[in-house]
Amino acid sequence: MSSSVHLFINNPVLKSRNPGGPFYLNSPKIPFSISFSNARDVSTACLNVKVQSPDSKSSVQGNGGNVAMSNEIMEEEKKVLVGTYARTPIVLSSGKGCKLYDVDGREYLDLSSGIAVNALGHGDPDWLWAVIEQANKLTHVSNIYFSVPQVELAKRLVARSFADRVFFTNSGTEANEAAIKFARKFQRSSHPNEKEPPVEFIAFSNCFHGRTMGSLALTSKEHYRSPFEPVMPGVTFLEYGDIKAATELIQSGRFAAVFVEPIQGEGGIYSATREFLQSLRMACDNSGSLLVFDEVQCGLGRTGYLWAHEVYGVYPDIMTLAKPLAGGLPIGAVLLTERVASSISFGDHGSTFAGSPLVCSAAIAVLDKISKPRFLAGVSKKGQYFKDLLVEKLGRNPHVKEIRGMGLLIGVELDVSATPLVDACRNSGLLVLTAGKGNVVRLVPPLIISEQELSTAAEILLNCMPVLDSE
Repeated sequence: MSSSVHLFINNPVLKSRNPGGPFYLNSPKIPFSISFSNARDVSTACLNVKVQSPDSKSSVQGNGGNVAMSNEIMEEEKKVLVGTYARTPIVLSSGKGCKLYDVDGREYLDLSSGIAVNALGHGDPDWLWAVIEQANKLTHVSNIYFSVPQVELAKRLVARSFADRVFFTNSGTEANEAAIKFARKFQRSSHPNEKEPPVEFIAFSNCFHGRTMGSLALTSKEHYRSPFEPVMPGVTFLEYGDIKAATELIQSGRFAAVFVEPIQGEGGIYSATREFLQSLRMACDNSGSLLVFDEVQCGLGRTGYLWAHEVYGVYPDIMTLAKPLAGGLPIGAVLLTERVASSISFGDHGSTFAGSPLVCSAAIAVLDKISKPRFLAGVSKKGQYFKDLLVEKLGRNPHVKEIRGMGLLIGVELDVSATPLVDACRNSGLLVLTAGKGNVVRLVPPLIISEQELSTAAEILLNCMPVLDSE
């Protein structure tokens, strides 16, 4: 006995691209059809998700309503999942644009973007079309075979960056793991007659490069590393921005690579100076070390430039990407110069899932949209507008030490813990993050956010600031 699931997408963009009628995904057991209907209002686009404000029967009035469904799900989670996450106590169920909705019907303005992942917000029609179209053709084949979307995405990344070659992974930490391996392999290839080629690494204070064992070794916060020691040896941490110390140490010739974030996200939204990055580039050139830019969070339009390092006019040998690249699907990428890539041979590294046709098709849609000059100019404009607004509204508060950042990557540093403010904002319908030592409010909205929504966010932050007075 067969059954059918009909998924209606009311979207004129999708309709126009498939004028022949229903779009079918067939299975021997479950014929799955997607039907398209005409719609004049683009804002009604959805994938079987009703994201409009819930009616009175299902909504929660204010912040003190019935949260039975959320509580039930949170209790069930405790029974079946490993307790690695100190989760925020809401259960999200749907989203559209810059808005999210929980299972109890409450609406939130999302300035967290899935930790800077959802650069195009939720339910972007071009991203949605790319995923649906590719899922109907081919989802996964492994890297034993060639696939068109993977090659097309790599071509775009090469054309729009310093790089000559690309290696795909599934996440940011995997991209940094690959960069570690590539750097060591490059040094061994460059020093074929040396028994001990450069194999050590330099990273910096407040840095975050991931949670797998190699990336963890490059991450500065001890509480991330200490439960899992011994981690990979041979990593030296220096003060972020210390030109003299970095230059002297790199010139020792012991280091395979220097890892640095042009703008630190998790560490507290600290931006490098042009002089610092230039000094790293010069020292690496003189010593033979590789310069690796980790742009997992700050890259791909977040700063108003396609790549954060473009602001400084300094270019790396390797760059790692991940978070926003596939609009919420898992992907990472390592971009390399030909000089580095030529040292990598068949079998040196690999991944079963990385660079699948489905994920690469989604990433092409994201990259094509974000890389347009008009889009990037809009990010810069909105970022400056938001930063000026925050300075105006929050800057005179005695708890605010600094408001910093670039584009739509902004941090508000406080002289107390940011947690009470984050909680108050959530209860008022605004989702924001912490960073640094827990004293920085991290603001990373979808890049499509409007100035009106940014103004709303700033007003909520202002209204919630009094909670810090009790700290």
